[in-house]
Amino acid sequence: MSRTTAGSGSARTADSPWRNWAGNVTSRPVREVSPASAEELAEAVRRAAEDGLRVKTVGAGHSFTSIAATDGVLVRPGLLTGIRRIDRASMTVTAEAGTPLKRLNVALAREGLSLTNMGDIMEQTVAGAVSTGTHGTGRESASIAAQIRAIELVTASGELLTCSEKENPEVFAAARIGLGALGVITAITFAVEPVFLLTAREEPMTFDRVTSDFDALHAENEHFEFYWFPHTDNCNTKRNNRSAGPAAPAGRVSGWIEDELLSNGLFQVACSLGRAVPPVIPSIARVSSRALSARTYTDIPYKVFTSPRRVRFMEMEYALPREAAVTALREVKAMVERSPLKVSFPVEVRTAPADDITLSTASGRETAYIAVHLYRGTPHRAYFTAVERIMTAHGGRPHWGKIHTRDAAYFSEVYPRFAEFTALRDRLDPDRLFGNDHLRRVLGD
Repeated sequence: MSRTTAGSGSARTADSPWRNWAGNVTSRPVREVSPASAEELAEAVRRAAEDGLRVKTVGAGHSFTSIAATDGVLVRPGLLTGIRRIDRASMTVTAEAGTPLKRLNVALAREGLSLTNMGDIMEQTVAGAVSTGTHGTGRESASIAAQIRAIELVTASGELLTCSEKENPEVFAAARIGLGALGVITAITFAVEPVFLLTAREEPMTFDRVTSDFDALHAENEHFEFYWFPHTDNCNTKRNNRSAGPAAPAGRVSGWIEDELLSNGLFQVACSLGRAVPPVIPSIARVSSRALSARTYTDIPYKVFTSPRRVRFMEMEYALPREAAVTALREVKAMVERSPLKVSFPVEVRTAPADDITLSTASGRETAYIAVHLYRGTPHRAYFTAVERIMTAHGGRPHWGKIHTRDAAYFSEVYPRFAEFTALRDRLDPDRLFGNDHLRRVLGD
């Protein structure tokens, strides 16, 4: 293996393929680089351009699409980690692009700080999470990208560019969810607040009740989400609201039973059995949907918002106008019931307020998300295609990091500011240094 060193970063010939977390995407880059600073990254970008190679950055590989795949230079940001700066006057924190969300959350808590909202897993890097629009659920608080106050990135010319609402605002509007198409992010500045407590209330509920009361449940709770178990009329709901305390974390034993034994260990066994013997899936679903009991606990945000996800899966998620969510979900349920499909994973429903990010799935509209999953190795095309047909009929926008079949022509219809993004891309990366086949499909040439 050849290796060259620039400063404390390194470049090496790639002699093995890269695979994403789900295992459905593989790419073979010519070389990999691990820059240790923004300057080293800029030099790697300039060198790639000179060599006629395209550049893509990969974080934890949690995207189910080939958005990070490249046949050129693969940037691994493992040396670009940690908190660069905490500004308590402005209540912002600047993190290096390769910092895992888990490490950021723990470090913020140690400093008595927290993000306002976050997704339900925290294995991704901060740059990977924001670039694909990672989100949680919230009545007023939006995606991780909506909490960004400034971004530093290397452009195709090798320039280190800082953007915010005041500095390069047209880039800031788009780069918060930039799909890796506008440059390579080196650091992100997030708005934070003093750490607070959330009380989580998890409760089983029937499908008819949760869908009938969906608007009220959304209005009455700061963070509401639910899971419907296909082949049943059972749902599990989760309501997270701020609390004055005191903290009352989930018990060590009961928490392990819910989060590890039931949600990961036994669920893994059930999924493996269902993949091997699909006819048993409805029976497993009826049992597993009754296994999770009601519970209430109070803890700091990342311990409430996030949970371990050890069972690997494939996922598609669509963002719909919030008023269309219940109708669309009922259509999904009817489709599953009249089809021969056997679906082992629950369907997840979350919400987000409208935001002003150019290609955010919640851009300009109150949003509900419907996510469907299947255990890794299970044929997913028939199920995902049928669900996608329902979602697109309601003007749905697919999550940028999850499986879908949409293209630039479709996105130009469902994103009013799509042309604004592509024009900015033409200006920042006219030669498509940061392009790949996936971006050609979703953004066009």
